[in-house]
Amino acid sequence: MNHILVLGAGRSATSLISYLLKEATVKGWKVTVADYALQLAQEKVNGHANGEAVAFNINKEEERDVLINACDVVISMLPASFHPVVAETCLKFGKHLLTASYVSDDMTGLNEQALSKGLLFLNECGLDPGIDHMSAKKVIDHIREDKGLELRAFESFTGGLLAPDAADDNPWQYAFTWNPRNVVLAGQGTVKFIQEGRYKYIPYPKLFRRIEMIHIPGHGYFEGYANRDSLKYLDVYGLHGISTLYRGTLRRPGFCRAWDIFVQLGATDDTYQMEGVPEMTHRQFINSFLSYNPNDSVELKLAHYLKLDVDGTEMHKLRWLGMFDEESVGLLKGTPAQVLEHILKKKWTIGPDKKDQIVMWHLFDYEDKGQTKRIRSAMVATGENATDTAMSKTVGLPLGIATKLLMEGKIEARGVQIPITPEFYNPILNELETLGFEFVEEEVILD
Repeated sequence: MNHILVLGAGRSATSLISYLLKEATVKGWKVTVADYALQLAQEKVNGHANGEAVAFNINKEEERDVLINACDVVISMLPASFHPVVAETCLKFGKHLLTASYVSDDMTGLNEQALSKGLLFLNECGLDPGIDHMSAKKVIDHIREDKGLELRAFESFTGGLLAPDAADDNPWQYAFTWNPRNVVLAGQGTVKFIQEGRYKYIPYPKLFRRIEMIHIPGHGYFEGYANRDSLKYLDVYGLHGISTLYRGTLRRPGFCRAWDIFVQLGATDDTYQMEGVPEMTHRQFINSFLSYNPNDSVELKLAHYLKLDVDGTEMHKLRWLGMFDEESVGLLKGTPAQVLEHILKKKWTIGPDKKDQIVMWHLFDYEDKGQTKRIRSAMVATGENATDTAMSKTVGLPLGIATKLLMEGKIEARGVQIPITPEFYNPILNELETLGFEFVEEEVILD
């Protein structure tokens, strides 16, 4: 195998493409980068001798067939909704496929076909999901298999944030480092997890008030809110019988209480189209969720409705975002969630001189000869600038390393897979460590 096809040249693909082109120089591989925007693909290839940039429309079958048939391995960085059609084309021409996205039911349904053709369809090999799987499963396997001990609790949190020195002028200490739409819709539905042997549920309107404070030595405090469904990891990690299973998202202290304002207003609703969006201002957007009172300002109505201090930190965060400004939203149509996302992008887009930061934290409790021991494991990675972000590196590099291992014949697994076995996690985590992505572990005795 000597030809890699990367579909999609967006922000998350930057580090992946750079890594592959660097390896291609040594290995003599060819890397084709295909994107709907040819200029974007050309920028990522940057004239590299082993690279080629091409225009590509995923919806045109002939283009898909030609590109995929010409390569050996396909990496899809397209939106997850396109992965099934890419996978079907890979089956048609007998090509391996790797993605960073969650395994969908459609993808799972292709397992037998992939196995029968000797193909690897590797998914969830990015950051979250990806590095979280590998780093957690490595410790879980060590506790169970190497030590032969009983795991009692597993908690895991990941956050894509602004680096501390980039957040001085941003009271939220946050900016979009991945798909903004996913951020706005995060947590919708009912959250499910296990705590001390009890099944627990948090409805969406209560989610951002039920937070856990987490301290990471050398990096300070973070607040974590629960992810939507932790229970699926009972099967993924083989954790049936565990007392506590909890996965969540990290933010800087104070974020969740302020974000909860949007949730309580209904500003994150994505189920209906708003009226009058072309003429709407930021201020009118907020006011549309409040009762009519010609004598009170929008700020006073909001503070009274949600029992906020009109001069408090939450209101300050909203003012900083420009939520009370008479500035045009700038959309022709949209759901509340879409309008909110558009407003947030104006202040939460990372500037060229700003750095992002990825924070991942795991907790493992296990029983050892009558004692409860705890392992805490943390990785903190900081980006270089708005292009070479920590998010791009932690999403793209695991995919790049997995692709290299596959090209070199060092991965034997086939079918629809996620990287939770030693064949995947040992070499990928080892190389990530050499690239500066290291987990720092500490172990303590609880009783």
